[in-house]
Amino acid sequence: MPRFIQIGLRIAYYRKLNEMTQDQLAERIGITSKYLSQVETPSCVQPISLKTLFAIADLFHVPPHKFLEFDKD
Repeated sequence: MPRFIQIGLRIAYYRKLNEMTQDQLAERIGITSKYLSQVETPSCVQPISLKTLFAIADLFHVPPHKFLEFDKD
């Protein structure tokens, strides 16, 4: 599974764990919900900036490396 897809799935996991919608998360970190939807969708490989990744990690109080621990293919 490509790494960007795994990152997106982890973002979706933490977002749901924190009971947030895509709209709520996107608004809190200053991105569009359309972009967030593309990042989280497994069928779409959408790159994400470190700035955005750090904002999400900070919001959820999760170390950024948690989003970068990849499963072996």
